[in-house]
Amino acid sequence: MDGKTAAVKMRNITKTFGSIVANDKVWLDIYRGEILALLGENGSGKTTLMNMLSGIYYPDEGQIFVDGKEVAIRSPKDAFDLGIGMIHQHFKLVDVLSAAENIILGLPGKGRLDLGSVSEKIKAICETYGFDVDPKKKVYDMSVSEKQTVEIVKVLYRGADILILDEPTAVLTPQETDKLFAVLRNMRDDGKSVVIITHKLHEVEELSDRVAILRKGHFIGDMLTKDTNAMEMTSMMVGRPVVLNIDRPEPKDPQPRLVVKDLSVRDEDGVLKLDGVSFTANSGEILGVAGISGCGQKELLEAIAGLHRAEGGSISYIDPKTGEHEELIGKDPADISDMGVALSFVPEDRLGMGLVGSMDLTDNMMLRSFRRTRGVFTNRKGPHDLAEKVVKELEVNTPGVSTPVRRLSGGNVQKVLVGREIAAAPTVLLTAYAVRGLDISASYMIYELINKQKERGVAVIYVGEDLDVLLELCDRILVLCGGKVSGLVEGRGATKRKVGMMMTRLGGAKEDE
Repeated sequence: MDGKTAAVKMRNITKTFGSIVANDKVWLDIYRGEILALLGENGSGKTTLMNMLSGIYYPDEGQIFVDGKEVAIRSPKDAFDLGIGMIHQHFKLVDVLSAAENIILGLPGKGRLDLGSVSEKIKAICETYGFDVDPKKKVYDMSVSEKQTVEIVKVLYRGADILILDEPTAVLTPQETDKLFAVLRNMRDDGKSVVIITHKLHEVEELSDRVAILRKGHFIGDMLTKDTNAMEMTSMMVGRPVVLNIDRPEPKDPQPRLVVKDLSVRDEDGVLKLDGVSFTANSGEILGVAGISGCGQKELLEAIAGLHRAEGGSISYIDPKTGEHEELIGKDPADISDMGVALSFVPEDRLGMGLVGSMDLTDNMMLRSFRRTRGVFTNRKGPHDLAEKVVKELEVNTPGVSTPVRRLSGGNVQKVLVGREIAAAPTVLLTAYAVRGLDISASYMIYELINKQKERGVAVIYVGEDLDVLLELCDRILVLCGGKVSGLVEGRGATKRKVGMMMTRLGGAKEDE
């Protein structure tokens, strides 16, 4: 690699968990002054590999060299002593402490007590790389991107010059992502090694200098980012060519199916999550819902499905056969279903709300249909056939339909859930995070299924985290910010920048942000 010496060399790294081989004889080099993207489908072993470099796991076999010297990294402290720091997807900060207190938490010596000099050092780090951190600000007052910044400054403060970031943009808006990328480039230019674990191909192309690809625990290859493209990277990740196009057929004769007016909802703690939300969902159309995580998307779908009590407003369902309006608020999910309103809901928490982990696939299908059967003995044939169909059509990786759902990987659980909901032949399909945790080929399968529903005349409401997908898949996009509607845009022709601005600013009402 241009005569550079590797900061880190991983050789023949193997790690197993029971019978699962997470990493199998992996070789990987990490260079200074470079941003390396570590790419792979879910379950390909990316995070496990980096967890061994950062001291969370210890390899079963293989060697790790740092600056040419073989090392044993048995704890995160060992990793820090070698200048390696990892920023995880789920932050490890203490809410009631300030940024400065979190940054020095656990460090030895009297430096702990002199917060003035700590703050000076933090400011110096921020100026060097272009961060924005208020050392005195408490974590519970911070946005997600501020918390992430504190995590990054924390590892830099401890002297890390090899930084690993796990899915760093999963919870950021496009504007926050741009800021983060600028900082990471500054670090690279300062000679640091930066590794990002990701599955977002456009980010790999935009940010990284080199990309390394894992598939099912094996190292497939690495190349300079400028010498490859999304198609080639996907084929290497999946092991076969994948067409990366999301179809968006024109809506055929869209008719209002669900009319929401001035909907207000509070969460369990009494916090107002939706404030006067109004919109119409049409048949034969996909209405996307965009917003920063926690902006009321979940409460919106749960209120429509009868799973969450609304405080005010109305949700009116228009019967496709009679044209009559029926009010859904005040009815429980069973009533809503009995009215002929088939609301299919793919929840955020797969096993918490959607499926029963100890039951097998057939029984989980029956959860959907048992109310239709009469008598003491429920009919298992229909659900069994449905389970077989879902397994076959969605390529669910399972020994058979009698396998307990909790034994399946997250991605396969998601396929079972989406397949079951869609099989209920709804007139309104609500999906929350339908492809969360799914790898690329499975995600495209789900987009295809959702489009088929749209072509059948179903009104689809799609809540998703990936703005690129929302802009490609949806006919219209409803943008939520702080529980209010900050705009409704046409999916065709909308830009990521525009939607990103609407997600963080209510029609310019908070210009000072």
